[in-house]
Amino acid sequence: MSVLERKLEVEARIADVCRQSGRQEDEVNIIAVTKYVSLETTEQVLNTGLLHIGENRWQDVKPKWEALHERGTWHFLGHLQTNKVKDVIGKFAYIHSLDRMSLAKELDKQAAALGIEVNCFLQVNISGEATKYGVSPEDFFPFAEEVSKLTHIRVCGLMTMAPYELEAEETRPVFRGLRSLRDQLNERHIFPYEVTELSMGMSGDFDVAVEEGATWVRLGTVLVGKEN
Repeated sequence: MSVLERKLEVEARIADVCRQSGRQEDEVNIIAVTKYVSLETTEQVLNTGLLHIGENRWQDVKPKWEALHERGTWHFLGHLQTNKVKDVIGKFAYIHSLDRMSLAKELDKQAAALGIEVNCFLQVNISGEATKYGVSPEDFFPFAEEVSKLTHIRVCGLMTMAPYELEAEETRPVFRGLRSLRDQLNERHIFPYEVTELSMGMSGDFDVAVEEGATWVRLGTVLVGKEN
């Protein structure tokens, strides 16, 4: 199946879920996760009109970014080490994995040096898995309060990952929990603007994530396949 055929299939599934859950299709954005595919396949993704590209590691994405960065909007999805901030700042329009203050301060410092504001998602470990990154729900609000003091970070949303091994329906409490945290965050007015976005849902569970309010779904295999 071609990338275009997969794209049309995914879009049809999202449209169907939106219809059933009373949402508008344009509320849901697709990020094509290209970390397992080549530069050539990434170019094919862009050729289909999918313009949001997600990657996890700078050393892997570097040749793709250098060749194609002007054609799309790039999202950094993976765990970001503080010493790698200088590599990604200014290149990725969104950082989905802000999960600790040391990283927040480094992002703020590097963004200030460039004279830019960096769009970030606060990553929350809703499921509590030891293998997952993200701030715990218990520590979330104090963390958000601290981040709100930084002048070159704009928190556009929250991000989480559901356990891979769960059946799609079993991921629902994870996605519902993230939406609840976002709503509480806005009720508390921690930021001087509304935090609207929810980055949640991957190839195996994006239908449920969309039902629960996802505004960004991160799709790899179901959309672009896997080459290595």
